[in-house]
Amino acid sequence: MKYIFITGGVVSSLGKGIAAASLGLLLKQRGLRVAIQKFDPYLNVDPGTMSPYQHGEVFVTDDGGETDLDLGHYERFMDQSLTRDNSVTAGKVYQAVIEKERAGGYLGKTVQVVPHITDEIKTRIKACGLAGDVDIIITEVGGTTGDIEGLPFLEACRQLRHEEGADNCIFIHLTLIPYIKAAKEIKTKPTQHSVKGLLEIGIQPDVLLCRSEQPLSREIRGKIALFCNVRERAVIEARDVASIYHVPLHFHREGLDEIVLKLLHLTAPEPDMDQWERMIQRMTAIEDDLKIAVVGKYVQIQDAYKSIIESFTHAGVQNDVHVSIVWVDAEDVDKLGAEEVLRGFRGRVLGADGVPVARAKVTLIDRRGRQAGATLSEEDGSYELAVPAEGAYVLAARATGHGPLASAATHGGEERPVDLDLSLPGETTGVSA
Repeated sequence: MKYIFITGGVVSSLGKGIAAASLGLLLKQRGLRVAIQKFDPYLNVDPGTMSPYQHGEVFVTDDGGETDLDLGHYERFMDQSLTRDNSVTAGKVYQAVIEKERAGGYLGKTVQVVPHITDEIKTRIKACGLAGDVDIIITEVGGTTGDIEGLPFLEACRQLRHEEGADNCIFIHLTLIPYIKAAKEIKTKPTQHSVKGLLEIGIQPDVLLCRSEQPLSREIRGKIALFCNVRERAVIEARDVASIYHVPLHFHREGLDEIVLKLLHLTAPEPDMDQWERMIQRMTAIEDDLKIAVVGKYVQIQDAYKSIIESFTHAGVQNDVHVSIVWVDAEDVDKLGAEEVLRGFRGRVLGADGVPVARAKVTLIDRRGRQAGATLSEEDGSYELAVPAEGAYVLAARATGHGPLASAATHGGEERPVDLDLSLPGETTGVSA
């Protein structure tokens, strides 16, 4: 078994989840069997009770697990279903250890962070690969280097590398290379200090992913490599891109997947990224725009609706249209009424179950961007859409002869028809979800 740990430094929200998902995709497209998991150092057992303002979307897995939104990125990029076991929090770990202690499982020993908490973490890392035949386990460690609550997770990862050997376990550190506009200079000192923080707890990163607004020159890469004790080739530029779906291709051009294979002493063919490249080309070529109003409670933080946003993106690509979301606060609808707030939008979703449609070709897009079958039928002038029983979908409707008509979130749950309210095609379409 091979292990890859992805950590982050300097600041949060650099995109560790996207980096992990992108690497997972590249390795999977090379024919390797990849498992992926997320560690979060907060003491909540899961994010289900956390405010979206604190943590963004709660991503619900097929087995009902309430997990971190990064698992949504993993599923969409890697096209594989995950479970609640792919999301591990400090709360889960401490709860398991305390329950075992209360049951006498430690036979009277003093229960401590090391070794009992770290052993529980290592057990959960290895368990991720027990569900099936797996070549590589990718573990994203949430938080930022230096956070007190993250230390037990980093210590467990350090111990696992010591036990499994450097040939079987590598560390990838995502860091920030700020650009000071006033001085017109790229600064490497924050990255040096971030790596120093890892070295202080016994972790030497093997690869650095360097987030930057500007391209990194060879001189800058050499400086980072020298002071962070990594090979220059292992300093990977992670420059800002137009869409998160460009990241895997950018990392491949930078040689990230090739470096990882060499560090882990693995061989694999070149990744088959043809389908992904076609998707990017189709996305880039889109000219038509479809405006959709989404009504929600937490519209001030769009991460609260991350999967819905990405589903609109996938549905738009499938129908050659760019979806522009107009966010509407649900309180405004309560105060002013739906007719007033959604004026100018020709169609509206009925609850979360239906979508306006007229003489439409219907496509269902699931949360990983795959098309799903749907049945549109008419009886006595009433149209019904049969939604598949499992999963959450975005319905993309294209009216015959009128181009894109509607795109809306809808949910399965049981085999039953969904009432549709018919309306004529318009330039804009409203969604109340």
